[in-house]
Amino acid sequence: MPTIRQCGLGWLSLFMAWPVFAAGPAVWGEGMMVKVRPDDTTPGSATEVQLTAARNEFVSFQVALHGGDTGLQGVRARLPTLEGPATLMGPDVTLYRQAYLTTRQTSESWQAVGRWPDGLVPDTDEIAREARNAFPFDVPANEARAIWVDVHVPQDAPPGEYTGTVTVEGEGGFLRQVTAKLTVVDAVMPSTSSLSTAFLLSPVQVCRAHMGRDDCSASELQPLLARYEQLALEHRLTLPGLFPREPWRPSWEDFDATWGPFLDGTAPTRLPGARMTRLEYEGPLTPDGLRNFTEHLRSRGWLERAYVQIGDEPPYQSSFSQVKAAGAMVRQLAPDLRTMLTTNSLQLKNHSLEPLVDIVVPLVNHLDGTEPDFVGDQTATYTAFLSRPGTELWTYQSCMSHGCPPGSSMPENLPGAGWPSYGVDRSAAKARAMEWLTFLHGGTGELYYETAGMLPTAWSDQYHFNGNGDGTLFYPGTPSAIGGLTHVPVASLRMKLVRQGMQDYEWLKAVSDAGDPDFARGVARELIPTAWQVPDDGAAFDAARLRLIQRYQELTRGNPAAPVMGTVPDEAMAQRKQSVPGTYGQVGGCGAGPGDSAAAAAGLLWVFWMLSGARRARRRLPAREP
Repeated sequence: MPTIRQCGLGWLSLFMAWPVFAAGPAVWGEGMMVKVRPDDTTPGSATEVQLTAARNEFVSFQVALHGGDTGLQGVRARLPTLEGPATLMGPDVTLYRQAYLTTRQTSESWQAVGRWPDGLVPDTDEIAREARNAFPFDVPANEARAIWVDVHVPQDAPPGEYTGTVTVEGEGGFLRQVTAKLTVVDAVMPSTSSLSTAFLLSPVQVCRAHMGRDDCSASELQPLLARYEQLALEHRLTLPGLFPREPWRPSWEDFDATWGPFLDGTAPTRLPGARMTRLEYEGPLTPDGLRNFTEHLRSRGWLERAYVQIGDEPPYQSSFSQVKAAGAMVRQLAPDLRTMLTTNSLQLKNHSLEPLVDIVVPLVNHLDGTEPDFVGDQTATYTAFLSRPGTELWTYQSCMSHGCPPGSSMPENLPGAGWPSYGVDRSAAKARAMEWLTFLHGGTGELYYETAGMLPTAWSDQYHFNGNGDGTLFYPGTPSAIGGLTHVPVASLRMKLVRQGMQDYEWLKAVSDAGDPDFARGVARELIPTAWQVPDDGAAFDAARLRLIQRYQELTRGNPAAPVMGTVPDEAMAQRKQSVPGTYGQVGGCGAGPGDSAAAAAGLLWVFWMLSGARRARRRLPAREP
């Protein structure tokens, strides 16, 4: 017979061996500014998300899942409608499964490699409206996953309160719900962005990713490119390069049939009337090419949105002599075609380039920087350039946000701060910041060098120019990758964040136009003290946006004279009407003007022929030599 002590130990052993209750799977609502990573996400408990939007604005949120100790299989989700003064449903409500990109090298030395959410596989895609393989999916034990939800508020949706329920189901009778409550305010966001964009797209990369080769015919490639343009417009972005570079010249009849709807605002997008904000001339820099292009675009009313790059980041990608020659030729042969150059105010002045450039595009690092010659806010150094009618200041970010040379890093990039970035393994806030900075510096457009740089390997590898995702914002939606029958583009999570930044710009501009520019600038500057101090706090961006919405309502409520969101106030419109490209005769400098001889331009032809062949070997700023 056991002793009392032995019995006690036996009961203790039994107690210690008894299993604790296993943590079951969890589902919760999450905002759009949190990247739900598989391995370091703590389960949340929110059963409701609060959203605010104008009519014709997109809002997004996430439904996050954690497998707990048991995991969860066969996950499906649905959000049939949001009910309120009207019913939001169908194409205006889209669910996506978040796919993960595994990084093997980091964009910043202090980061860890691993899985990052980025590719968004739609339940029903936005372009072909085909069912895809977003669902079902599994959530492994002790890992997290997330569903992205887009809601577009139709242009004619009445203001008011809307409610919808995301239902999440899994095997074994698992069921959870997250409620989305949406407040629609009395404002209509314009379909065509007030901020011009030129986010370039490489057709050959689209060909490789979808067809597995480099020699796609125009009949194969143009429908694909049109789908990419449509998805870009629905994210308030423009892909400006639509021309077949060889052979020149394009059939204008075919061009107009394919691209005219995107330029005229009649293409089938969820943003009714959305138009491309820019169109890049990519043909040869020859008299025939330039004149033919400008004549046709003028006849269609598109010329004011067209531009040509006369060089790229001199002296690194183009020499200053090439830039001057290209600018002189365009001035001579196509004086109404705007010229663009990626450079800064210092180079413009030192090399007497001001008369040849209409759109100057400095790196954000040179617009509000930390290195010599660019310390602090440089906006005032563009005042003289911008005093000439027809000129614009755009912004540009590149691998300089994380460091271009292999193994390098920008010292400003610390946890919680740093440069704006479209990198996969940077915070959501970094991808939303660029448009706020553009507003602060008075920019009217944004350039991005490439959106399909590593499209063929996007699902598995996007490491390029010392960073993950630099130059790749799309994923190839091939049937083998996402299901369905039709090849379509797939948006990245980062593209959704850029779209949010574009919409933030509309609110900043709306408050400014409605009579309180100081408030708009104050909110933006409080959020981002300098261009290299972008916070990682996504909630701060959301709070700043809500302040702008509230101020806009205060300024416009009951005021029929207040400017309508997205329109240009009278004074700005008058100035814009005076901004006619080609009025260069009053500007001094070494560039050729309209009165110079054609022989002088002809003497430069050989320079442009060489330059046109090198222009599209895009586009990075190499490390500076010591």
